[in-house]
Amino acid sequence: MNDSVISVKGLVKEYGQGATLVKALRGVDLDIARGSFTCIVGPSGHGKSTLMHLLGGLDHATSGSVLIDGQDICQLSNKDLARLRAKKIGFVFQFFNLLQSLTAIENVQTALMLAGVSEKQQQARARELLSIVGLVEKAAAKPGQLSGGQQQRVAIARALANDPPVLLMDEPTGNLDSEAEAEVMNVLKRLNRQGKTIILVTHSHEIASSVGNLITVRDGQVEIPERIKKAS
Repeated sequence: MNDSVISVKGLVKEYGQGATLVKALRGVDLDIARGSFTCIVGPSGHGKSTLMHLLGGLDHATSGSVLIDGQDICQLSNKDLARLRAKKIGFVFQFFNLLQSLTAIENVQTALMLAGVSEKQQQARARELLSIVGLVEKAAAKPGQLSGGQQQRVAIARALANDPPVLLMDEPTGNLDSEAEAEVMNVLKRLNRQGKTIILVTHSHEIASSVGNLITVRDGQVEIPERIKKAS
């Protein structure tokens, strides 16, 4: 039985044309196991973020396929793709993208509102999500009153609004100090133990070495170690 939540075949991404053609990805084949914690590493400019954006349907492939639960997202209309993203994928980026005028709980409520959660349930669910990331006591604080690590944990709570099975993260600890990085990674490992599939792009060797699955992207192609084990 195939237990891949994401399966990639022959994935190619090119930008420009002629003399300015850039081959960002060159025929990538890849399977991400359900419930795994995978780090994507590699030199800058070699295709890590491009791969993540294609896995999440944030960009369109030149050719190839990306199957999420067996459905090829490369064949979906923009409307259907947006629906799939909303249901199955949570995104967290290096820059927290929190609304500065809103409190932590209001930032999470905004995502719940967009997800169609009733106004009556929004606050209770937002508090539950902040509790999951260990920040319920900061519910009334605005982003400027929070540390970098706390802001990123609010962003993670927001990404969990639809209870997506997959979390895609692009350098989520890139702007954090060591203590804040450890806080965020503890939250992510706990979410992974609870069943979330996590795919994290990082430059950090420390983070990569602490995760069971490691994929290196180099010159637009992936290098996968022979032995890949699920993170515990």
